[in-house]
Amino acid sequence: MPSLDDIARSQTTLDEADVAWLHAVVADWQLIADLSFSDLVLWVPDAEAKGRWAAAQIRPTTGPTTLQEDVVGTFVPSEETFAFERVLKTGEPLDDVQVALDGDTAARVQLVPVRREVPVAVIERRSATFGLRASSRLETAYRQTAGELTEMIRQGEFPTPGSRSELADSLRVGDGFIRTDSRGAVLFASPNAMSAYRRLGLSGDLVGVDLADVTTALTARRPARPTDGAAVALLEGDDQGEAEVENAHASLLVRLIPVRSHGRRSGSVVLLRDVTELRLRERQLVSKEATIREIHHRVKNNLQTVAALLRLQARRVAAPEARGALEEAVRRVGSIALVHETLSQSFDETVDFDEIADRLMRTVLDVAGAGVRGARVGSFGHVPAEVATPLAMVLTELIQNAAEHAYDESGGRLTIAVNRIRDRVRLRVSDDGKGLPSDFSPEDSLGLSIVSTLVQAELGGTLAFEPNPRGGTTVVISLEIRS
Repeated sequence: MPSLDDIARSQTTLDEADVAWLHAVVADWQLIADLSFSDLVLWVPDAEAKGRWAAAQIRPTTGPTTLQEDVVGTFVPSEETFAFERVLKTGEPLDDVQVALDGDTAARVQLVPVRREVPVAVIERRSATFGLRASSRLETAYRQTAGELTEMIRQGEFPTPGSRSELADSLRVGDGFIRTDSRGAVLFASPNAMSAYRRLGLSGDLVGVDLADVTTALTARRPARPTDGAAVALLEGDDQGEAEVENAHASLLVRLIPVRSHGRRSGSVVLLRDVTELRLRERQLVSKEATIREIHHRVKNNLQTVAALLRLQARRVAAPEARGALEEAVRRVGSIALVHETLSQSFDETVDFDEIADRLMRTVLDVAGAGVRGARVGSFGHVPAEVATPLAMVLTELIQNAAEHAYDESGGRLTIAVNRIRDRVRLRVSDDGKGLPSDFSPEDSLGLSIVSTLVQAELGGTLAFEPNPRGGTTVVISLEIRS
């Protein structure tokens, strides 16, 4: 289905300013469709004056549609567009055109010119008719407001110039509708709007009261949370905008749309939605996230305390083997603490493992002091916390083992190469040192035994040791990381 831009560019002589105005109208015309219980179709004139093109359409969310099939891209030749040509030429709307639909129903059609300096397009408003019946107060208020906004389109006053936020597209007429007069007094409030204000604490009726005054009174009650100060200013002002109204009992999203008649402000349309439960869940999630981060922070502090105690004990041990074992334990605890430190600064349960890998490499090689240079190639990306801890311990052991056993006094180069494709990770830790002895066995080393257990049991991966053709050793680890 072609877009408004496609049709305007290829089938009409409309300039960029005209098309931009039509985009602004289409961005906000769901409001008119819902208030009038009507389908809306935007028709633009053909460049060669041979007819008209349907450039956009919208269906109401408040009533049945008269357009079972999309009409965008439809061309209607000149001999069938007399009424369209008349509206476009005179700038005057055409009402009460009857169109037969399937079965016994018919559609009532109104043609409304879309004006900038001059009319540039026509909106066809189609609503189903189902015989005569009395309209409710809500329907009457809806249709009256739709008529006022339609007249503003004819006069080139709707939509009101200004930026539109995402909130403007999220609020619908059915969420809550209030119509005020030029003084800000409420003329009509839909049942959903009344329910929303009753959750704020309203005890009486909204109709007849000043909306800004009653909103100020409700949000100033104690106990109250800090509310959006722009909300009351918005309701008191003459400009369109969006804000949030909140007190200790409820939270409302509010959008105000000025209504003009004969060039003067005649009141406002206020759309609102009760988002109390949504805001409550958001606060619960924020509290939960803060609690989790605090837990990780305390675990990190406790692990650092353990590492400090082990380090203190190592200084008091005379036996070199015992001191070395305690220092290795300090490094292992430190790698786990690093993961928890990173998690304590995160807003979810995943970590950027590249940062952890780089910090581990610097820390271990600095302590080793053997002139070993380290580098990482490729990216781990984000990994879950339950994977980050054992993977950090694996890297610590492999880097430490290479720094201690692979090099002589001249040092060398250690490389961590990562290849991640979606959930599959292939990790290669390579050194250019002495290489593996002929009688090598991973079980002979506590560190490599830990690596083997973590890779196979904790990470569900595979582990292999490969000699490098030019000297040195490569440890290859393959695993699957599910985010």
